[in-house]
Amino acid sequence: MAQAAVQPHNEPRVVLSARGLTKIFGAFAAVKDVDLDVRHAQVHALIGPNGAGKTTVFNLLTKFLQPSAGSINLLGTDITRTAPDKVARMGLVRSFQISAVFPHLTVLDNVRVALQRPNHLATQFWLPMASLNRLNERAEELLSAVGLSNERNALAADLSYGRKRVLEIATTLALDPKVLLLDEPMAGMGQEDIGNVSSIIREVAKQRAVLMVEHNLSVVADICHHVTVLQRGEILAEGDYATVSQDPRVRTAYMGTEEA
Repeated sequence: MAQAAVQPHNEPRVVLSARGLTKIFGAFAAVKDVDLDVRHAQVHALIGPNGAGKTTVFNLLTKFLQPSAGSINLLGTDITRTAPDKVARMGLVRSFQISAVFPHLTVLDNVRVALQRPNHLATQFWLPMASLNRLNERAEELLSAVGLSNERNALAADLSYGRKRVLEIATTLALDPKVLLLDEPMAGMGQEDIGNVSSIIREVAKQRAVLMVEHNLSVVADICHHVTVLQRGEILAEGDYATVSQDPRVRTAYMGTEEA
């Protein structure tokens, strides 16, 4: 198994790492011997063609799947055999490709619901609704941070698709993640929403690590500090975007005629 590399003094600390990460389904290796280092205050992209193993890596890191081999370390703790709910409470939080908000609650109430767990209110059903008012200030801060203050009283169902994804980021941030995993955050968005969400992710990453699966290479080039390219479950190349985009293997396997 590969050993963790010595971290240069001028680089941000590694907060999430994997060594020799492998997942085998029957005779098929969906992920094979993947090493990954995600650093604080950086955006790290996981890219590759369909079927490359990106979502499987996400599921392994967040413990939705158990690895067949290898190890995962979060904030200095081995989480290889840790349950997914405990991993989330430790600060590793993910979003999904499909927006997950409560459509018949207001934007503000969606965030207040998300804030209940870190404020130890999630299981205290006997408390009056007014007890949630203490969450309002933090909820308003989160909505302001993602540019949703003007829609605080709108139903989530009435938001555009892009704004729903922004609300999902706000509810994810309510859990105060140390490492945020975003699964195709730009999927299905128009150019205006892409620019808005890119700015939000860039701002979010000033205080935490972000690992994202993303197919929009313009976004990857714009906001990502480090890129890992997967092909058939293995790492094909890694480095900054300028480096990987010039790799002929990456161009052949993934980028095709895409301009670097």
